[in-house]
Amino acid sequence: MNELNEAFGWLRAAVWLGLGLLTLWAVVWVIRYLRASPMERISIRQAIRIRWGWKRLARMCGLSVTDKMPTALASLATSDGKEPKPRVLVPALKVTPDAFGVMAGATCLPKVGLVEFQKAAPYLADAWRMARVSVLPGEKPGQVTLRGVRVDPLITPTVHVPNGRPPEEYAVWELGVDEFGLPVVVPLKEVPGVAMGGLPGFGKTSCVNRLVCDWAPSPAIQFVFFDGKVSHAYEGDYADLVQRAFEFCGDDLEEANRKLKELVQLRRARSASIRRVLGVKNMWHVGPSEDWPLIVVVIDEAHTYFRDYKGSDTATKKLAALAAENARLVEDLVKKGRSVGFLTLLTTQKTTGDAIPTFIRDVCPVGLSFAQKTADAAVAALGDDIREWPDASPVTLQDPAYVGVAVMSQHGRPGFIRIRTPYVADRDAARVAEQTTHLVRHPSKLLEDLIHRTGVDLNKEDPEPPAEAA
Repeated sequence: MNELNEAFGWLRAAVWLGLGLLTLWAVVWVIRYLRASPMERISIRQAIRIRWGWKRLARMCGLSVTDKMPTALASLATSDGKEPKPRVLVPALKVTPDAFGVMAGATCLPKVGLVEFQKAAPYLADAWRMARVSVLPGEKPGQVTLRGVRVDPLITPTVHVPNGRPPEEYAVWELGVDEFGLPVVVPLKEVPGVAMGGLPGFGKTSCVNRLVCDWAPSPAIQFVFFDGKVSHAYEGDYADLVQRAFEFCGDDLEEANRKLKELVQLRRARSASIRRVLGVKNMWHVGPSEDWPLIVVVIDEAHTYFRDYKGSDTATKKLAALAAENARLVEDLVKKGRSVGFLTLLTTQKTTGDAIPTFIRDVCPVGLSFAQKTADAAVAALGDDIREWPDASPVTLQDPAYVGVAVMSQHGRPGFIRIRTPYVADRDAARVAEQTTHLVRHPSKLLEDLIHRTGVDLNKEDPEPPAEAA
């Protein structure tokens, strides 16, 4: 009797423990649900329906396989020599909700792999009540990732509020989210230039503003702005950020020429001293620092500085000469500045050869395009391959709903992606610039101080490496 009572006691304890764990799980789930945004709550409910109906839906969509080989346990459980019934196997599915929809990971089975999931994607979208479902290879072999979006992230405006903290990693550009609500991050390490095009008012400047606001809190990054739309620093889109830059230039071609010459001189001085000061030939081998910062050269409305002036009068000839020299100077920065810490961002309405010379544009590895009016402008910004992807062409983005949406090629994959870039409010940009003004240092002065502090003699030739022993 005592043993029976003890067993019942253990059973009651196990039941109470199970009830306690179940109650704890329910409380955590309810708290998570209540703290979620209205859009996330809808996704949570959708995720529950997807999990509950998955086994039946998978069989209806052809995402199952029949296993006629009985398990050892099934063979032992049968009697009278009857064959066990074949098992119908369905891929295991793990669903995670977010504001736009759900992310699901599935395990492949024999004859149920990536291709089968991709064929079934339209049916899954209808059954899950999603705008679309995409299927991509999973993080591990034998897995696929399904992304279902209920609302189109491309037509859902987003706002970015800079946190004012230095970036965790240098030269990483967080652009926004793609058409499936997934974050898009572009590494700009060892990238010499970025070319960006698009119609006026469709988000080019706001896209650059986010980069500046996110990178401004770092003392290892310095900025210089060339804004071809205005004449003075207090005008235009960069008026709130100009106090974070060590130089600013408006639409004066002569002033731009002078400042570009200074940047090229700085590039040459860095090239001459980098090996003896940093101990490496490529700044990215050690990364930017407060003494040797990454110099971000922003050239907005670049066509202002490169325009091919036509005319025989003296004034026009002078402007034409300045524009041609400006193009050569920027070419120098883009082609030779990568290893010594120069990153040049060029924006214009149409990245055709008359706006950004092809000898500059074609050496910029990263290209983005907001809305364009013509296919030729789209090709100039993104290359000939965009003709083969008409659904992704920036020509389709002329609707006001797509303000802030850009197109770029997928790194490491064929095709192009469309990206919703967030809006950065002027007050937030001004706040970040004001908080980081004390970090502004002119790179030329920093280089002089660094050379003096390290005792490097630039007039002295590098020592010859020792001869190898015979």
